[in-house]
Amino acid sequence: MTQDKSDQHNRYERGKRALAAIDGDAGHKVVAALDDIAPDFARYLIEFPFGDIYSRPGLDLRAREIATIAALTAMGNAAPQLKVHIEAGLNVGLSRDEVTEIIMQMAVYAGFPAALNGLFAAKEVFAARASAEPDLTI
Repeated sequence: MTQDKSDQHNRYERGKRALAAIDGDAGHKVVAALDDIAPDFARYLIEFPFGDIYSRPGLDLRAREIATIAALTAMGNAAPQLKVHIEAGLNVGLSRDEVTEIIMQMAVYAGFPAALNGLFAAKEVFAARASAEPDLTI
């Protein structure tokens, strides 16, 4: 069974909108980094996770990022993707404390090494965000 062109276009456009809302510039950098080696994979990344899954009803973006941060932490070997999704979680309303608690919870199910790796990834994201925030003190 093949998809018609309009359905593929709709998935892609829906995925681009979801990617922008969730990951902002970080998501677009990941996609752009694939352009020279695997442009089809970059398109799949937009269409399936963002155009199909993240765009489904049933969970809001905040809940989806909680699940994603937990899963990537539990994997223990996906630090680059975890950092992108920690950023995404913060973008969709998670607090730093909530991100930290999600990762700490994974120590019970994935072990201390996976949780430690996750906490260090979060620490890097938090530091990068803090250094990028404007200093509003007078």
